[in-house]
Amino acid sequence: MILTVPQTLIIIGAIALGTQISRWLPFLAFSGKKELPPFIVFLGRVLPPALMGMILVYCFKSTPILTGNHGLPELIASAVVILSYRWKKNFLISVGGGTAVYMLLVQLVF
Repeated sequence: MILTVPQTLIIIGAIALGTQISRWLPFLAFSGKKELPPFIVFLGRVLPPALMGMILVYCFKSTPILTGNHGLPELIASAVVILSYRWKKNFLISVGGGTAVYMLLVQLVF
């Protein structure tokens, strides 16, 4: 199916609007000097480590441990992710650094 230019622009606009609404809605809902609900505070504390764990499980789900390099690049990159997160407490730096280390290891070392 080939879309026309107006259809494409409408789709792009709808996606951009939906993205902006999902980004700004929490700030609108929890703005002001009101205290955050305890559940929201709880989610803010537990979701970053939970997401990190989910990403690690996803990364290791098809790692060959009986052949080749036995998953060494994955283990090293995962260690970088864990250590950098514990050091900086920044999800973006951890995942970006671990990805960079993994790509360097795969491309240049293993």
